Amino acid sequence: MSSKEKSWKEVSIAAVCSKSSIGFLTGDWKTYFPVRDIEKCTRCLTCVMFCPEGAIKWRPEASDIWFDFSFCKGCGICANECPTKAITMKLPRQDEGKGQ
Repeated sequence: MSSKEKSWKEVSIAAVCSKSSIGFLTGDWKTYFPVRDIEKCTRCLTCVMFCPEGAIKWRPEASDIWFDFSFCKGCGICANECPTKAITMKLPRQDEGKGQ
């Protein structure tokens, strides 16, 4: 028996991982990406509080947020909960960068 832990891609369908998603880079399975309108964003941190994966981080030195796309699954909870509708979920385009 191998002592190497399985990645999320190797775990059986509907299986439960023994670690939180912090231990796995899970952001590559998303279809949609959160895109923030900086003009509308009030930095209320609602998105940070509601993100189930902790993929939205507060950067106190910049007084701003950033999306960690290594963990973002594209669920859209941040966009749904944003009181100013500053976050929208978009499909990535070839000629654009992903995210902010």
